[in-house]
Amino acid sequence: MDTSESTTDNGTAAQGDGQNGTGARGRGWRRWAMDTRPLRRPAYRRLWSSTIVTSVGSQLTAVAVPKQIYDITGSSAWVGYASLAGLVPLALFALWGGAIADSMDRRRLLLLTNSGLAVTSVLFWVQAAIGLDSVFVLMALLALQQAFFGLNSPARNASIARLVPADELPAANALGSTVMQTGLVAGPLLAGVLIPVIGLSELYLIDAVALCATVWAVIRLPALPPLTTAAKNSAGWQAIAEGFRYISLHKVLLLSFLADIIAMVLGMPRALFPQLAARTYASYGEGLALGLLFAAIPIGAVLGGLLSGTFSRARRHGLMVIVSVIAWGAAVAGLGLTTNLWVAVAFLAAAGVADMVSMVFRGAILLSAATDEMRGRMQGVFTVVVAGGPRLADVLHGTVGSALGVRAAIAGGGLLVVLATLGLAVATPALRDYRI
Repeated sequence: MDTSESTTDNGTAAQGDGQNGTGARGRGWRRWAMDTRPLRRPAYRRLWSSTIVTSVGSQLTAVAVPKQIYDITGSSAWVGYASLAGLVPLALFALWGGAIADSMDRRRLLLLTNSGLAVTSVLFWVQAAIGLDSVFVLMALLALQQAFFGLNSPARNASIARLVPADELPAANALGSTVMQTGLVAGPLLAGVLIPVIGLSELYLIDAVALCATVWAVIRLPALPPLTTAAKNSAGWQAIAEGFRYISLHKVLLLSFLADIIAMVLGMPRALFPQLAARTYASYGEGLALGLLFAAIPIGAVLGGLLSGTFSRARRHGLMVIVSVIAWGAAVAGLGLTTNLWVAVAFLAAAGVADMVSMVFRGAILLSAATDEMRGRMQGVFTVVVAGGPRLADVLHGTVGSALGVRAAIAGGGLLVVLATLGLAVATPALRDYRI
């Protein structure tokens, strides 16, 4: 691994400071709490602080778009079509954005794409404020927004390895993931409170203002140009193909993607939550049950992030991925076996903790195992896997749930995750043996 990249934005080596921080935090209850060592790096702190604001703002838009589409059409099918309209450009531009992030200054790319996201949010606000009521305009804006996000995400994630030392990558990923998961909980709740008070259109405007904080944080980042002359190449399809070849030649990267696909495709049962709430947990109140089922995983993930000190210093990153994915599958299987809502919520919260651990170490593997000139492309593929896996799971679980029953589909999916991951660990030692 290239240790020359692990410097702060003032150019001084950060490795020793991180180790000292470990000793200072290793006493008492602090060793269990969130590992905040990366926040001592000014550049990372700026980037992370902006995420606190935008993680909530982005969820306001994520609620407003389907709400507005449903208000216009009265059809959940159109809401689903809009989701597909956003997925396609997200996948395409994430792959391209990864190649671009490897061929130009990532700070400049972040500045351009965050500005584009802010302008898109303003356009969302304008169409809602003037009462345009056009589903096709909304879908076009959603596609544009997801295209900008696809270009932005690889550069943002790949930049982290240039802002913190290698031993702090898990902690940095935990900090970022905790903020994002908190947004998944707080954003929809805040949207539900604000819509009756200020109206739907203003949610878009709040998101646009929040994105201005991100633009300001990016302006204050250090320049992040390619580290090698060879990386300053074109960002066309050939560069994207080189990224896939790189994955095929580095087994630990391929296996980390495969572990996430196993967990999400076989074991993400969210498409069955409405039916669970309406039938299995109807006695608790359908609305309460549905809200708790959807909120439980992100709440568990936030809890895992707040206690990231318990795992962020682990050096066997591959083994941590395997263990956490097995724990995810076991928790999902438990969900399928219970008829008690509160036990189900506990299982889902445990799954959320496991998912947080998996995200932290899969992200750390991508940043540490890949060279800097390939990190953007690896993050592009990562974005596609993370976005596409749950959507494939929706189709799979919806189909199997209709054929075999909801609880059997959930329990069976969780069991398959455990078995497939154990098989992966036994058959391919590259992942379980990977350490930093």
